[in-house]
Amino acid sequence: MNSIEVGAVTPEGVVEALLRGPGAVRIRGVFSAAQVAQARRVVMEHSQDRAQTVTHFQGQAAEDQRLHLQRRVWNLLAKGDVFSEMAEQPAIVAAMRLFLGDDFVMGSIAANRILPDGPGQEPHIDYPYWDFHSPTTFPVGINTSFPLNAQVTIPLDPFTAQTGATAFVPHTQHELRYPGEGDAFFERCERMEAEPGDAIVFVGATWHCAMPNHSTQDRSAVLIQSLPKFVKPMEDLRAMVGEAFVKNASPTMRQLLGLNFPYPQNLDAIAVATNAEGRKNAMR
Repeated sequence: MNSIEVGAVTPEGVVEALLRGPGAVRIRGVFSAAQVAQARRVVMEHSQDRAQTVTHFQGQAAEDQRLHLQRRVWNLLAKGDVFSEMAEQPAIVAAMRLFLGDDFVMGSIAANRILPDGPGQEPHIDYPYWDFHSPTTFPVGINTSFPLNAQVTIPLDPFTAQTGATAFVPHTQHELRYPGEGDAFFERCERMEAEPGDAIVFVGATWHCAMPNHSTQDRSAVLIQSLPKFVKPMEDLRAMVGEAFVKNASPTMRQLLGLNFPYPQNLDAIAVATNAEGRKNAMR
């Protein structure tokens, strides 16, 4: 996997790796040890006694009654300022603005914790492509000529082959297809190995999955999903964070929460006639 030191990151370099490169890039040393430690404390606190939360791509683990070894923590913005710092990291935000548009939004910010002997995932692609195993539910001709998703994984523990670092098949973002049994995913895959505080940026259409944790330590990470402004977010972050958070949000955070994009709205309830859209005299 391509690597860039945080001081050498450019939006153009990240976009090149995502669009024409392998589909993933590791940015080294993005977050401090203190930020990683604080984020990890919160994730451990909120997942220690709450094993059963909504998760994804864990059908085999559910059948094997091993879901308790893989734990999700949702709504991180409401659980600590460090997660806002991660979401608003300038180099990553700048790359996402180039990749997804200036008004891109955050579709989700959550943590995934895989305990020792925890299961891996089904090879998959991410929201909004994640149910493309049923392609007839998507518009005819949909493709990856322009992106509808980018993912940022921030390891809070070492991502190694032993701990279950995410596996991915390079260059699979070029053709929109859900990986199948005949695609030899595990024979072709590489690993997203990284250190705590690194950031792994990848296209959600790249085939990937968490791998089993064969170590004696946890493997935890913060997962941030970014989307174009017109794609419906996965988490209802605006409602989940509460009014006080929204009131005090920075301009960047307001953008990430989708507050720069006013739709959907009840247009029938707007009493004053205005020209809301268009090049000329638009209210927005």
